[in-house]
Amino acid sequence: MENKEPSFAEEAASTLPKRGLLHIWQSGGPSEPLSPERVLLSQCVLQVALGEHHGLLLAQGGHVYSFGELLWRGLSVPPSAPLLEVSLRGTTVVHVACGGFHCGALSEQGGMYMWGENTAGQCGPTEGDTDSNVTVADPYPLAVVDNEVVPPSMVRIVDLSCGREHSLALSAQNELWAWGSGCQLGLVTSNFPVWKPQKVEHLAGRHVIQVACGAYHSLALVRCLHPENPNTPKPQERRGSQRDEPFASDDAHYCPLGVELTESMTAEVETHQILYPKMGLTEDVLSPFCGFNSQASARRRSRQRLWPAGISHESQAHLCPYSYSISDNKENVLLAGTEIEPDEHADPLTQTDSCTTSYPLPALTDKKKPALPNELELHNLLQKLCGHSLEMQHSRRLGDADTLSSQTSDDSYVSSTPSNELLHTRCENDLTFSDVVRSSSLVGLEEGSPWKKKIILEHKSSSLKDINQKGKTGTRRCSLPGTPTHATPRRQQHFSSKPSSVSEDGLLSLKTEVWSWGRGSEGQLGHGDQLARLQPLCVKCLTGEEVIKVAAGSHHSLALTAQCQPSFMQVYSWGSNMCGQLGHVNSPVTVPQQAKLSDGLRAWDVSAGQSHSLLLADGECDKPLLLYCGQQQEPRSKQSETSCQGARSCQRSPNRAESYTVRPTLMPFCMEMGYINSVCSGGQRCALLANHIIIGVISAIHELASIERRFYYWLSSLRKLLLMPLFNKESACPSLGDPCTRLFLSLYKSFVHLSILIGQHSTSLTHFLHNVLRRDVASLHLLTHIQHFLDTYTEYCTVVGDFQVMGGFQLLHKLSLECLGSKQTKLFELDLSVSGDADPGSLLYWPLQQLQQYNRVLLKLEACYDVLTTEYQYLHQSCVQYEHLSATLLRRKKEAEVTFIFWKTHSGKNTEGLRLPQRRVLCESSNRTLTLQGAGRFSNHWFILFNDALVHIQFSTHRVYPVNLLWVKPLPENDSGCYAIKMSCPEETFILVASTPQEKNKWLHFLNQEVDRVLSGGGQGSSPGITAMSRTASYTFTGEGRFKDAQYTGSWLAGRVHGRGTMRWQDGRTYTGNFKNGLEDGYGECMIPDKLLNKAGCYQGHWRDGKIHGFGIYRYATGEVYEGCFNEGQRHGYGMLRSGKMDKASSGVFIGQWVCDKRTGYGVYDDITRGEKYIGLWLDDERHGSAVVVTQYGVYYEGNFRENKMNGLGLLVSDDDTAFHGEFYEDWTVNGKGILSLANGDTLEGHFSGEWSAGLKVDGIYTKQAADEIEDKDRNNFLLGRYVVPADERWVCVFDECWRRLGCDVADRGERTTAWENIAVCISSARQHSPDLSRYQSKVLECLECIPHHADAVTTTNYDNIRKYLTKACETPIHPLGWLVETLVTVYRMTYLGVESNHRLLREAVKEVQAYVKHFYSIVRFLFPGLPDDGSVLPDTPISPCRIRYSSFTEEPSFVSVVSCSTLLLPLLLPQLYQPLFMLYCLHDEQQEAQYWERILRLNKQPDQSLLSFLGVQQKFWPMWMSVLGEKKQIISSSKDVSFGGAVETLQQISTTFTPSEKLLVIQNTFEELTQEIKPTQDGDFLWCMDDLLPLFLYIVLRARIRNLGAEVSLIEDLMDPNVQHGELGLMFTTLKACYMQIQMESMI
Repeated sequence: MENKEPSFAEEAASTLPKRGLLHIWQSGGPSEPLSPERVLLSQCVLQVALGEHHGLLLAQGGHVYSFGELLWRGLSVPPSAPLLEVSLRGTTVVHVACGGFHCGALSEQGGMYMWGENTAGQCGPTEGDTDSNVTVADPYPLAVVDNEVVPPSMVRIVDLSCGREHSLALSAQNELWAWGSGCQLGLVTSNFPVWKPQKVEHLAGRHVIQVACGAYHSLALVRCLHPENPNTPKPQERRGSQRDEPFASDDAHYCPLGVELTESMTAEVETHQILYPKMGLTEDVLSPFCGFNSQASARRRSRQRLWPAGISHESQAHLCPYSYSISDNKENVLLAGTEIEPDEHADPLTQTDSCTTSYPLPALTDKKKPALPNELELHNLLQKLCGHSLEMQHSRRLGDADTLSSQTSDDSYVSSTPSNELLHTRCENDLTFSDVVRSSSLVGLEEGSPWKKKIILEHKSSSLKDINQKGKTGTRRCSLPGTPTHATPRRQQHFSSKPSSVSEDGLLSLKTEVWSWGRGSEGQLGHGDQLARLQPLCVKCLTGEEVIKVAAGSHHSLALTAQCQPSFMQVYSWGSNMCGQLGHVNSPVTVPQQAKLSDGLRAWDVSAGQSHSLLLADGECDKPLLLYCGQQQEPRSKQSETSCQGARSCQRSPNRAESYTVRPTLMPFCMEMGYINSVCSGGQRCALLANHIIIGVISAIHELASIERRFYYWLSSLRKLLLMPLFNKESACPSLGDPCTRLFLSLYKSFVHLSILIGQHSTSLTHFLHNVLRRDVASLHLLTHIQHFLDTYTEYCTVVGDFQVMGGFQLLHKLSLECLGSKQTKLFELDLSVSGDADPGSLLYWPLQQLQQYNRVLLKLEACYDVLTTEYQYLHQSCVQYEHLSATLLRRKKEAEVTFIFWKTHSGKNTEGLRLPQRRVLCESSNRTLTLQGAGRFSNHWFILFNDALVHIQFSTHRVYPVNLLWVKPLPENDSGCYAIKMSCPEETFILVASTPQEKNKWLHFLNQEVDRVLSGGGQGSSPGITAMSRTASYTFTGEGRFKDAQYTGSWLAGRVHGRGTMRWQDGRTYTGNFKNGLEDGYGECMIPDKLLNKAGCYQGHWRDGKIHGFGIYRYATGEVYEGCFNEGQRHGYGMLRSGKMDKASSGVFIGQWVCDKRTGYGVYDDITRGEKYIGLWLDDERHGSAVVVTQYGVYYEGNFRENKMNGLGLLVSDDDTAFHGEFYEDWTVNGKGILSLANGDTLEGHFSGEWSAGLKVDGIYTKQAADEIEDKDRNNFLLGRYVVPADERWVCVFDECWRRLGCDVADRGERTTAWENIAVCISSARQHSPDLSRYQSKVLECLECIPHHADAVTTTNYDNIRKYLTKACETPIHPLGWLVETLVTVYRMTYLGVESNHRLLREAVKEVQAYVKHFYSIVRFLFPGLPDDGSVLPDTPISPCRIRYSSFTEEPSFVSVVSCSTLLLPLLLPQLYQPLFMLYCLHDEQQEAQYWERILRLNKQPDQSLLSFLGVQQKFWPMWMSVLGEKKQIISSSKDVSFGGAVETLQQISTTFTPSEKLLVIQNTFEELTQEIKPTQDGDFLWCMDDLLPLFLYIVLRARIRNLGAEVSLIEDLMDPNVQHGELGLMFTTLKACYMQIQMESMI
């Protein structure tokens, strides 16, 4: 990557780099000139950390340098020549931290290294207590292990901070880990030191962002956890082990320090609750937590050896580490805190419950009870509360510095660099604290104190309640009531999800809160008192203040926020103010107070030392300003004396400095430092990192950050001064009116969104500057989140424009004058325009100027890179987008201004209903520049073009034409000089005439521009021409017609509905589907309600010219369902109608042909109610013509029907084979001549009358069968089929529909190319509209979509390709052939299945299958014209008329010489038709099958040899040996079912096949298997003769035990290919048939 600035590598190689310059100086104000010492390194310094007497430098490349008093090594290294930490060479360090006397570093992989003093376990290498671990000379790796997960895992650390005797680490999971000694750890333990890092369970489940360590206190910046957050842990959701059982809170055990009271102390504290409510500390409790034990004191004595020569420690005894002053007036007792009065302009939209939670105190002013006990009792109580008795204080040695070191400290700290992760969203609470407590400690108040009567705890942080886990021997404290702490986030996943450090849009968040714990003797915890806190506690008054960084000094704390107020900095400070380090003189110092600063300065970085504070701020100049507050640098004559006194002093509280500043003061030398990126403080030293490059990337980013912070300050001020007071004003709604009130709410909401975005961006830029040498310009949020910026600014500008159009600015101005009053002058200061009149319009539009600032800064950054670099392209594209947005929003602003003036000028009843917030005026013809063609002389036509509609006003009426449904076409000029424009709309077309060519072009320009903008979202204008013809829009029809009052949403073409859309009528009809030329055309779904039945019918299928046409499914409101073909809205062609249900009085199913919505032609009606099935012809919904009727009782009738009745000759056969052949008059009624044949063979011939089931009257001759006449069981079969519909004439409608789908109106007539194209379109459309297809189905459709070679002559090779294509096509119902197969199967099963199945239908069923094959083959030949006629020989195949081999089980046949339609198509049809057909075969041969099976069972009882002998099989064919598990054994006479087992098993497979060719192949394989078993026992060439083969094959058939073998034989015989009947396969089949017949005649053998 090329850069016009010097690269980092070149700077590192130079002697004096211009980036990452480090300056260090002794703390002190500007009273005496300072000369910061420059640390000369050949590498850029990325970070600096300062301890009390030492420091660390992190240089580029991850190198770490040390300087100062390195006591653990006995070295003193000047800052000008820092010492490289050699042991860290090879490790890429990314962060360093310094404590009082120890150091820490973090590697790029998240590892941690510690070294330095280890007297309190702050380095934590071992758990011993020997001299060897007092110091750690070199960095060593310290592992953080999470033992609560299985298996234990290493924790990656991302932030580190060190104090005097403790260390804190922040993990990548935003969990806090602590080790060392003291209550500042925040751990629930009494065993110190803590050598291994332990998780701070009190913050478990929360999102910690940054940590900072003071000498003996700790701070944490934590993401706000809203009370209503669904991610908040809930105690009732806890599950698991006993330690995770539900727990409950107990208000009786309440302690501000976070420790539990003993039973004895509980009673005593309750007695004195009126003095110090619920605040009890026993000596046993306080000592172990705060480090007051002999073990810690003894260990810290060794620290005396570490101090440099000349430095000694002295101590003085204190009665109590926490001071309490008691007033003589016992009624005036002030514990801590002040009364909180919420801001009268608090933002109701953004207030959170977390900011207003309070814990009320008991009444302190009850005059009926004394406020305090006697003084002696109070003195005894205070001793216990402090945890030290007077005797213990007097017994201490005055010279024991080690003991006091654990109680008091003037040691420094270094605040850690804030994490780059801020929180999700900005805390929107605008509460301010107008009243502040004027006391710095818990003191009594004099009479008349203004704070006497108002004491609440909201300003002071409310301590948390103890949560006792029930059912345990011990109790532990939890972080929040109802919040589990003794669990890692992994264990809490069942009730809490890990919060994210960034918002959903990826920007940094500002919704934070500050938690503190440790010692609070100087109020450095910020809770309104001087008590210690053993566990983290939230500083409530900082919640909602958008804190982005915390810093901790020895006895004071700082919090930097993203927002500021006039005359106040956005820095809060609290704690010790002896040296003025807080930057203010406000009291009390035990709660956060804002530091004061000159107007125009905005702090963006802070750092705290021992007795001073450093701040970086923006000013009027372009460079950052360095500010200092705290102890002034004393004259050199007094420095030595003061330093000696300071070294000897080790008081509980720091000494008050003789000279210090009370407000942050500018350091003059900062102007010579260049661009300062960050500051650092520690001990009595200060440091800063700067860059001396005055132009380039760094300067541009500094400028951008300063601009954004200034803009955020402006937004916050405008929101507080103007918007929020108006928002909270109750009288604002009536003053603004209903429309403007809603718009003002939207305006306020969008303003808040913009303010949040700017605040997040300014914060991210601040963090970017802290690590500017390690960050890439492409990671700027202004570039990475450009769309979010564009959308936010666009939304804001749109809302402001809408508010202006409706006259909101004028109303808002009047309201602001009434509401603001004296604050109006402050509003003038916010107006940055030239006029300076503080107009709300100019103020609200001012944020648009920020886009120009973005563009200007991005141009500067763009100039720093070469044109060919990626950074340049990235910056250039972003610059273009911001520039385009700025121009667009300025244009919209102008449009809003013009529109407001238009409505102000043309106000009236005609235009009142047209005024909408989002509507803008573009052009109008009030000066008669545009009129309607053919308009009268005195007519008045006024056209107004808005951004969303063209309005035509004529007198008192108007017509609105949506812009998105305008088709504009300029007409050529004629001789008459008419400048016309043709306008096409959904319901009409009209012509506009302009007065001049210029006027015509102007209207064309605006019309086309708006149409383009609406359609594409852009549109800066286009030349006059024709706009897009196809569109998608919504419209409600108003004119007369079939679409009247209907609402349409979908595609349009040239003013008509065209394409896919949805039409909804007022009467409830809904159509969703395709349209063409304004009418329904193609596939669609329509809901048609029936008001009488209160139900809706539904049609799904094809339409044409607005009517139902084609194949579809119609579900009527009556419950009937029709699935079939339609024509012009009527049922026509093939269709199936299901009417009623099984429980209805009349229900049935009809499937067949329809003509003009009536059943006409061949069809089948299954009357479910009567149990009858009609199979025959229909005419006008009546049974008429030849037909067959079968009943569920086995009655069979075939004959003629007329007018829905049996009429004429017919044949009726009952279940017992009694038959009547004669004339019928009505259903089942005989009237005329006929012959009645009885089951025993007798006949009765004559004249019959009467109903068949009731009895017949006969006048005729009875004939009895002769005794010697052979009984003819099939005597009536010759009459069957005489009156039925021929098989070729059945289901013609099904094949016609298939032809229609191929594009042929008549069978076998049409364009073959068109047919293939229709198939391809059908398959392609199905693939697009069926996303749920399986992988196999998609692959099949992809193959079928390709049109095969169909015109070539058929050979053996491509014949197989045709067969494969037909197989795939018939498996897919989408294909016309697949639909044909599916429909044929449906009608076949409908005809021959069911309770009415009758074996007398077998002959017709077989003929119907043969007819299917014939018609099907004609369609296949149409698609593949190269196929020859049925039975023809393929030209390139050797002719073998007596031997044709078939291979149905293999993918390809061995060879085929004769083309047979049955061989080609039966494998496609018969497997699905097999069930009904085979069932008819079984019913037909039921008696013969029973005889066959009885003989099979009887003969199979014999052993093999006996059966072979009985059948006459020659002994030479008898098997003598058999194989059992590979072992050869001899067959004995009693052996059974062991002979010819292979042949028997092969023949049994005949029942698993469907087609005759497959069954013949099984028979052939059986013969081959039998031959293979016989050959080894015969000599020479063996040939079968029928005398030998028949008995042996008869044995195979007997042992195979095939059920329904007669049906199998009959099926093969009826449907086998005639070409193989006289060949080898025909001979084998004849053998099988002979065996079957032989078995039936077994008794004759």
